[in-house]
Amino acid sequence: MPSFLHGSYAEVSRKTRQEGQRCGEQYRDQGSFPAPRELLEVPAGEVVVAHDVVDFQHERPVWRLHMMANVMSALYETVEPQKTFQARDAYEDVCRATAWGALYFTIAPTGPVSAERTSRRLQALMPFWEPLQSVRYLFKTVNAALTLDELLSTACDWAMEAWSPVGEGSVRTRLELAAERMGRATHEDSIEAILRQMPRALQHAQGVKHRDVLANPEFLRQRLASLSHEAFTHLSAAWTAGLIRQLHVWDRQLGTH
Repeated sequence: MPSFLHGSYAEVSRKTRQEGQRCGEQYRDQGSFPAPRELLEVPAGEVVVAHDVVDFQHERPVWRLHMMANVMSALYETVEPQKTFQARDAYEDVCRATAWGALYFTIAPTGPVSAERTSRRLQALMPFWEPLQSVRYLFKTVNAALTLDELLSTACDWAMEAWSPVGEGSVRTRLELAAERMGRATHEDSIEAILRQMPRALQHAQGVKHRDVLANPEFLRQRLASLSHEAFTHLSAAWTAGLIRQLHVWDRQLGTH
């Protein structure tokens, strides 16, 4: 992993912002990104902090994968505003060719997540499966060091439920199947995946007032069919967080009629 992800919270915060600015400056001037200055081998059994909610021991020098978000933020601030999304996509493409980058973008989706984009993320992760199994991960639950399979079962359960919902198989097998199905998904395939995930999304949608209407599959089909191509693409992976946001939009619209 790049050395800018290791250290105390303050150190990693500073180094990741510097890295994002460095990448943004080169992208602005040359249209490319520099390689990380130093890559370090993560010892077997080492713990990688993969979510900010469990990163409360700020003085402890550890691997802080979740702080890739700082790199992204500094990158956005450095490039021209009209090139923000272009730079984001290009930087993700570069990072997905590395074990740490592929894992980060798989477990911490950023921005609208289409079926096609999610498929690329999952496919990029597969070649690094074995080396990523050598360490343990902290993710959302304090003091619960997870294996790679446990991490992905937690972070990507939505993808498996929506795209690989039946039959037994390992986490890797189910994610490979989900990636393959997302990669060739038709509009109707995505609708069916979204409908499979909607009960879960509705369960976590706090404060909606028209829950019975939003639980109606025919209503959902009609509303999905009325979305613009761009709006539907943003939902097409059936990512739970995106579906919750859309349920709130529809709930507000129902309240105005």
